[in-house]
Amino acid sequence: MSTTQHGRLRAIDTLYPRSLKYLTRHLQAMVHGRLWLQVMIGMSLGIMIGVLIGPSVGLLDVSTAATLSDWLAFPGKLFLALIQMMVIPLVFASIIRGLAATEDLEQLRRIGLRVVLFFVVTTALAIIIGLLVASTIQPGLYVDSQALQGTVGQVPVVEANAAKGLNLNAIPQQLITLLPSNPLNSMVESNMLQVVIFAMVVGVALVMMAPGQARPLLDLMGSLQEVCMTVVRWAMVLAPFAVFGLMAQLTAKLGLNALMGMAVYIATVLLGLLLVFAVYLAIIFVVAKLTPKHFIVAVKDVLLLAFSTSSSAAVMPLSIKTAEEKLNVRPSVSQFVIPLGATINMNGTALYHGVATLFLAQVFGIDIGLGGMLLVVLTSVGASIGAPAAPGVGIVILAMVLSSVGIPAEGIALVMGVDRILDMSRTAINVSGDLVTAKLMDVWVGSKLSHGEEAAAEQNREQVRSQTGEDVLASEEVN
Repeated sequence: MSTTQHGRLRAIDTLYPRSLKYLTRHLQAMVHGRLWLQVMIGMSLGIMIGVLIGPSVGLLDVSTAATLSDWLAFPGKLFLALIQMMVIPLVFASIIRGLAATEDLEQLRRIGLRVVLFFVVTTALAIIIGLLVASTIQPGLYVDSQALQGTVGQVPVVEANAAKGLNLNAIPQQLITLLPSNPLNSMVESNMLQVVIFAMVVGVALVMMAPGQARPLLDLMGSLQEVCMTVVRWAMVLAPFAVFGLMAQLTAKLGLNALMGMAVYIATVLLGLLLVFAVYLAIIFVVAKLTPKHFIVAVKDVLLLAFSTSSSAAVMPLSIKTAEEKLNVRPSVSQFVIPLGATINMNGTALYHGVATLFLAQVFGIDIGLGGMLLVVLTSVGASIGAPAAPGVGIVILAMVLSSVGIPAEGIALVMGVDRILDMSRTAINVSGDLVTAKLMDVWVGSKLSHGEEAAAEQNREQVRSQTGEDVLASEEVN
């Protein structure tokens, strides 16, 4: 290795930021406390209360029921706001510190290229699976269009847009716009793809700087992670009450009959998500030789927590811990792949977009054709990559996908009603995709050190941290 190359690798070989996995204490307490069961009980009770006060039973008049249901939904709206508030700073800090945990710049380059390519391919595959399942089952035919118009209002007749061709002249400018000219504005607008790119640029710059100059910012990012996870912990206490209130509000406004009419649509999305999960199991069996039973047992706790919170960012510490301790992924790989995956790996959300789009097209009698389906794939891949890892984001992206093929946006009111159930389910699939990707990158790329050597070195550094109280260690403090 030349002197110049050695100088470039010096910072990344010298500074060791503490892993996000050490912030899992409260998350594990929620796993042991069966948060997922509390959420399911809250969901069931919410539906029951909504049926009693809503149009199905009608114990209260319409205006009183609406007011009460809005107050019942207050904890849910507070929960969503708290999670959404913390997503951007948590992902930003985690990507930067994850880059610093990588062994060297060559490993970082190889992992980065493979991760992005894998995420894009699997996202497109998930949408195609969703379109195929929805085309086969045709859930939109099981919904009464007349009842729909009474629920969401008169829907205008809109012809499907033909698939637009790619404008090659516009591609260079579109690529340039991926770099944020104003990073703060990107954060304000929740443009997560620009935030991720900015974080990666800052992270790579840090690992190429002198350790003394890089260390203060890495310490600051560590404090930011602690703050974010503290707020997430507060939000998680509200999770069962949040689901109870949101389901009560939904059922009180729409009635049980409307929910039952959506049962086929819900089943279609869940079937598609199970097929994506089956693809993950097949991939990890072929590449990493892990049996489906081994993988499911290893990841069940983090998937149940992801289901409970509807946020892949909120469970990042437990995802990293699971990858390293139960899937034997090297720390240098997991600490980079998991935070990145929490932002740009939205396969479950992408599948949901495909099913929802075809469902609404069937409801409104719009034939989008093969060209429209291709446009749905392209639009959803672009929109899903970089979407905030927070609850409810799928609905926002869905509006963009629907407009691309000429489906009335009014239909969102129909699918939004059952989005809470589907949001929790697709988040669990997103997190499973992050874990599968981390294991694949560990097998395909690896690092200079074995998993055992990396784990032993990290344990040694953690012992030094317990003695010194330092978050970011330099090599001379460890050796």
